[in-house]
Amino acid sequence: MTTNTQNIVDTAVAAGQFKTLAAALGAAGLVETLKGAGPFTVFAPTDAAFAKLPAGTVENLLKPENKAQLAAILTYHVVPGKVMAADVVKIKEAKTVNGKLLHVKVDGSNVMINDATVTSADIAASNGVIHVIDTVVLPQAA
Repeated sequence: MTTNTQNIVDTAVAAGQFKTLAAALGAAGLVETLKGAGPFTVFAPTDAAFAKLPAGTVENLLKPENKAQLAAILTYHVVPGKVMAADVVKIKEAKTVNGKLLHVKVDGSNVMINDATVTSADIAASNGVIHVIDTVVLPQAA
């Protein structure tokens, strides 16, 4: 496999199944951050994952007045450093960029991040790695 020269954002956009995530990153002002040096590990929800949210949730979060809430949700999907699948399965939790913990559970060949299942792992980017998840994970209210 060749090394990906595209950053996390461009890699996700090129994959075609992260249109909602890309739009959300733009609305939250996080595109430049995730195009930065990193490295970052992103647990990336697919468009189908966003579609599972209650009707109107995504549209509401994309409104400018909800930028901080959207950024908090998106940064809950990002862990500092490059954490490959082989390392993810060895940990029970990971501290996210927003400061809250993601819980990791391994059940046979399934890896769960909170209540989301990792459906594809170790998608390399020039500034980190993407693990695809089937559900948007929401930080617990403090």
